[in-house]
Amino acid sequence: METSAHGGLNSEPSQPAVRREHHLPPKSYADAAEEAIGGYMKNTDIPMAYEGNGEDDAPRSPVRKPRHKKSGSLHSNGGRKDKHDRKVIEEDLEGSRGGSLTSVKLPPEHEVSLRQAKREKSTAKRSEIPALVSGRTAGAGWERSGIRWAPLNVPLKRRLQMLVVLWHTLCIAIFLTTFFFLCAIPIFWPILLPYLLYLLFSSAGHSGSLSRRSEFIRSLRIWSLFASYFPARLHRSQILPPTRKYVFGYHPHGIISHGAFAAFGTNALGFSQLFPGITNTLLTLDTNFRIPLYRDYALALGLQSVSRESCENILSHGGANNEGMGRAITIVVGGARESLDAKPGLMKLVLKSRKGFVKLAIRTGADLVPILAFGENALYDQVGAESHPLIFKAQLVMKRLLGWTVPLFHARGVFNYDVGLMPYRRPLNIVVGRPIKVLQYPKPDESYVDEIHGLYVSELEKIWEEWKDEFARDRKGELEIVG
Repeated sequence: METSAHGGLNSEPSQPAVRREHHLPPKSYADAAEEAIGGYMKNTDIPMAYEGNGEDDAPRSPVRKPRHKKSGSLHSNGGRKDKHDRKVIEEDLEGSRGGSLTSVKLPPEHEVSLRQAKREKSTAKRSEIPALVSGRTAGAGWERSGIRWAPLNVPLKRRLQMLVVLWHTLCIAIFLTTFFFLCAIPIFWPILLPYLLYLLFSSAGHSGSLSRRSEFIRSLRIWSLFASYFPARLHRSQILPPTRKYVFGYHPHGIISHGAFAAFGTNALGFSQLFPGITNTLLTLDTNFRIPLYRDYALALGLQSVSRESCENILSHGGANNEGMGRAITIVVGGARESLDAKPGLMKLVLKSRKGFVKLAIRTGADLVPILAFGENALYDQVGAESHPLIFKAQLVMKRLLGWTVPLFHARGVFNYDVGLMPYRRPLNIVVGRPIKVLQYPKPDESYVDEIHGLYVSELEKIWEEWKDEFARDRKGELEIVG
């Protein structure tokens, strides 16, 4: 008798030589293998799929019933249960050439473990590959650019406002470019040469006659578009009688004094309605009346030189009595020095040492009228003296040598909201204060000058305290008077 590998005993030997010794008939290898498998299955807990008795009581495989082949490659054909009452599912796999296989479908938890093993294997393979180092992504950052671009569907009115403000900002450069272009064409030389001689000897910018002033040009509708760009408003504290003459002091200078131009260089804000009977003249640098073509444009708007001769001529001639009655001049008192302190949220006025306009008012007998423009300093940003002291010193040297300077400013552009030389769209509220009565003295005394100057500063402070909560809600500091 033979002992199997699993310790079981076979009922009869399977080797041919042993069977001959026991006078047993020969047995095929297939019957011997099937008998061995049956013994193994009985000695383990694995259930038998098929059981049956042959002629010699040896287990035999049953004859399979023919199955109907289907077009699918994998399908279930039923199942059975093991001793743990778990269903065992059989699947038929049909090949493309007609062959078929039958297998036991794995339980779900086993399939999950196989998938996990495959993932771990693929991860291990990837870890063996050297890591790639990539460069930056092309175009990264444009979707979060710091520049805010203007949309294409901007209303026509806002585009026209932008165009007029752009014209006012660049008009000096445009006129100069046009002049040099004409100089390059010989056919215009017979006209340009006499014009240049006239330019050198003309006194229209400081004569005080205002003969070139055009109310038609000052009242064009384009200036209403200019003022509504910010928007700008002119406010009156009290009515000024047209039987007096006045010196308006405009504060602060800002970068380009857009508010002064809108209120007193044009009729866009209704100056003639608020102050009827008064002819106001905005003053600018005398050098502007030496710029070809631009000087004629400025004279048509009624601008005059800020020189002492020009101021006295305006306030001493013309008017209802031919002595300046009903006339007024507007001086941006802080000048170019004050433009270096023009920063949003601040109101720093260069005024302590500025007394020339007070002496002018006393000599001509004109009343002083302080003006405070809320929002003028908010129209531009500029490089500060604290962060760039060397640039600030260079600007002061330029101011001392040339009489003017160039602030390093920026604001918005034509098609964006963050970069460019166009002013921001921020409200401008120009408040005209109460007049300060002045007695006329040909040679004013210093004590009287200081007295009028003190009254002027006090009226400015009153305007600030009265209207700062209305027009300067985003202020970063209070009114500051400096030298």
